[in-house]
Amino acid sequence: MLVADDDPGSCRFLGDGMRSLGATVETCASGETALARARAEAFDLMLLDCRMPDGGARQILARLRDDAQAGSANSTAVATSAELGPADRRSLLAAGFSDVLLKPCTLTDLQRVLALVQPHDPACVLDDGAALYSTGDTTTMRALRLLLREELALLQRELDGLSQDIAAFADRLHRLRSSCGFCGATALAQQATLMQQQLSRDGVTPAALARFRTALGATLQALDG
Repeated sequence: MLVADDDPGSCRFLGDGMRSLGATVETCASGETALARARAEAFDLMLLDCRMPDGGARQILARLRDDAQAGSANSTAVATSAELGPADRRSLLAAGFSDVLLKPCTLTDLQRVLALVQPHDPACVLDDGAALYSTGDTTTMRALRLLLREELALLQRELDGLSQDIAAFADRLHRLRSSCGFCGATALAQQATLMQQQLSRDGVTPAALARFRTALGATLQALDG
């Protein structure tokens, strides 16, 4: 994985923390270097600081997504920032980041982020901390999760039909990512992002649809728990 942060302390903590969790980590301290490394290598996961010399997380991800030849063009990306409000989080998720990490963070936070590329890890299905940060209180979080439960149950019934209509499926995924972001449904949000990328490249494949279906079922089960 790639960690890019111009603050030496943050870069060291993020890198060492991920290594302690078993990840192989490369670190860098500028946007230009991060972009060059991400173009040259296919990283499973990228942690990109929002403010770095030569470009922050948004700029790096936008340029990677526009470069089909980049090694990490479709890699999972997480934005990191020391200053982050609910509107910032929503904006970054809409820009294509799978999650947003507020610094300073803990090893538990890093474990949750690492779980984005370990989709069978139960820790990545529902993130109460992220949901509470987005919604503001437990009552709102629970109400939104009830709505998400209804949305997912309907999607599960309609999934086979939607997979035959790329435009309708893409629109549904766009709306789903927003719902997942508010509710802390991290694993499903990640699979929705990957499915959107798959649709834009090659359409629906059995393997991609199976991964999405698995994440959908796991999220429904977690919401029922």
